[in-house]
Amino acid sequence: MNNLQIADLLRNVAAAYELRNANSNKFRIIAYERAADAVEHASSELKDLWDEGKLEEVPGIGMNIAAHLDELFKTGKVKHFAKLLQGFPKIMFDLIKLPGIGPKTAFKMVKEGNIPGEVKQSLKKIKQKAVRYLLPYAQTRADEVIAWLKKNKFAKRIDPLGSLRRQASTIGDIDIAVATDKPVEVINHFIKFPRTQKILEKGETKATIILPGNIQVDLMTQPTASYGALLQHFTGSKHHNIVLRELALKKGLSVSEYGIKKLKTPDSKLKTFENEEEFYNYLGLDYIPPELREDAGEIEAAKENKLPNLLEYKDVKADLQVHSSFDIETSHDLGISSMEEIVKKAKELNYEYLAFTEHNPSKSKHTNQQIVEILKRKREKVEQLNYSRVTNSGLRVQKVFNSLEIDILPDGSCSIPEEGFNFLDFVLVSVHSSFDLSRDKMTKRVLEALAWNPKVKIFAHPTARKLNEREGIELNWPEIFDTCIKCNKWLEINADPMRLDLPDFLVHEAVKAGVKLTLGTDAHDKEMLNNMPYGVAVARRGWAEKSDIINTRSLAEFEKLLYKGGE
Repeated sequence: MNNLQIADLLRNVAAAYELRNANSNKFRIIAYERAADAVEHASSELKDLWDEGKLEEVPGIGMNIAAHLDELFKTGKVKHFAKLLQGFPKIMFDLIKLPGIGPKTAFKMVKEGNIPGEVKQSLKKIKQKAVRYLLPYAQTRADEVIAWLKKNKFAKRIDPLGSLRRQASTIGDIDIAVATDKPVEVINHFIKFPRTQKILEKGETKATIILPGNIQVDLMTQPTASYGALLQHFTGSKHHNIVLRELALKKGLSVSEYGIKKLKTPDSKLKTFENEEEFYNYLGLDYIPPELREDAGEIEAAKENKLPNLLEYKDVKADLQVHSSFDIETSHDLGISSMEEIVKKAKELNYEYLAFTEHNPSKSKHTNQQIVEILKRKREKVEQLNYSRVTNSGLRVQKVFNSLEIDILPDGSCSIPEEGFNFLDFVLVSVHSSFDLSRDKMTKRVLEALAWNPKVKIFAHPTARKLNEREGIELNWPEIFDTCIKCNKWLEINADPMRLDLPDFLVHEAVKAGVKLTLGTDAHDKEMLNNMPYGVAVARRGWAEKSDIINTRSLAEFEKLLYKGGE
C-alpha cells in the first residue's frame, strides 16, 4: 500500500470509530485523523520508513497505530481494523471523501438507499480523477533518484523536468534529465536505483522505472553541448513552448529539444546550447525562470526586460502561521510540538520572528468568558517565551507574536468574543465550514470578517482548497483585493503541501493589483516548518517579489506595519 492508500485506511478507521460510539472514542478518532494527515504529508513512503525501523518517527503516529501498521506491512491486513470496519458498506467510505458529508450522513444515505444524483456525479468524478502527487512528495522521490545518479561519474548535470521543475502544486510522473557523453553508462546506473520495482523501458538514451507507490520515473539523456535545449524543451509548459515556437518562427528560426536552426537555409547548421540562459538569449529574451513558464505574459516581459526579480527562500524572515501543542481547547486539531520546540526550530531556520496561530477555542463548548480566560493564559505563555529570549537570546528568535487563527462563521462573524482580541497581537481569519455558499454570500462573509476588528490582518488559506480532496470556495476576487488594499489586510500563501493556497494564478492577480501577501507553513509539528520553500515556490509562480511578501520585512519593519498600518 502506498501512502495515499494508508491515509485512506486510517481515515476509514476514524469514521468507523465515530459511527460506533463517537463520544467514548473521541481521542481515538482524533488520533487516527491526525495519523492519516501525517501519512499523507510524509515525504517518504511509509513502507520504506518501516523497513528502516523509523515508523514511530513520523509525527502523529503513536505507539498503538505504529503497531497496527507493523501488522499491515507484515501480513497485508490488520485484524483490529477488519473487525472495526466490518458491517459498513465500502461506498460509505467513498462518500465521506466528498465535502460536507460526514460518516453519519454517509451511513444514512447508504442505509436508506437515498444517494442524490449530484452526489453520485461528484463521486464519479473523484474516482475518474487521475492520481497526482503533492509537490513535496514528488520532490523527495526525485531528490532520492538524483542523489543516486550523482554517484555516476558520467552524469555531468542532473535536473528534474516538467511540472516538478516548474514547482507546480501537484505532479504526475517524474521526469529527469542528465547531461552526459556516456548515456549507456548513466542508464545502466539509473535502472539499478535500489528502490526500483520494475524496469519499463531501457534504451540507448532513455529509460523508465517504477518506484514503490507505483511512481513512474523517466530518464532522458543529452550530450552536454546541447543539454540546454533539452532542459528548456522538456521543462515546458506546453503553452509556454507553443508561444516560444511562434516567436522563433517569426525570426525565421526553428526550435527543438536539440537546439535552434535557421529556416529556409538548406545547409543551416544546428545551433546547440549548453545551458538555457544561452538558449533564451539567442531568441532575444531574458532568461525566464522555470516557475514562470506558463504562458502568462512571461515571454513578452522577457522581451522588454520586465521580468520580476522573484522572491527567494533566503528572503523570508518569519513564519506567520504555526500551531503549537498549547491546549487552547479548540474543536480543530492541536499542534504536536511545544512552543519551546518550535521556537528552537525557527531559530535554526534563521527566522527573526514567529507567530503562534492556534485555532480559536471551541465556541460551542465554551462561554465567552471561558474563551477570554484561555486567551489570557496563552498570552501569558507567549510573554514568558519572549522574556526567556531576553535572558537566553542565543536560543531564541527575536520575538514571538501571540496570534490566533479564527473561524469565519457563515454569517461573517468571528468565533471569539470582542474582548478576546485585546489579548492578541494580530489575527488570521479563515473558512473551515459551509464551503458551498454562493459566490456573493461567501464574498460578503469574508469581507465582514476582515472588517470585524482592526487586529484581523491576514486572510489565511483564502480559497480553503485541499489538493486532490476539495475544490476552493468561490469569491469575488477583485472585491477581496480592493478591500485588502484599502483596509491594509494581507492574503496568505499557505505552504501546507495539501493547500498551497493562495493558488499561483491568484497570487499573480493579487500582485498585479498591489495586494500584500504573507507566508505561513500552517505547521502542526516543528518539522513542518521545513515546508516554507513550497510556499516560496507558489509565490514565485505568482510573479511575487520580495517586496510583495510581508514577512520578508525585518522585525522592526513588521511591527511598524502591524501597529501603525501602511507601508
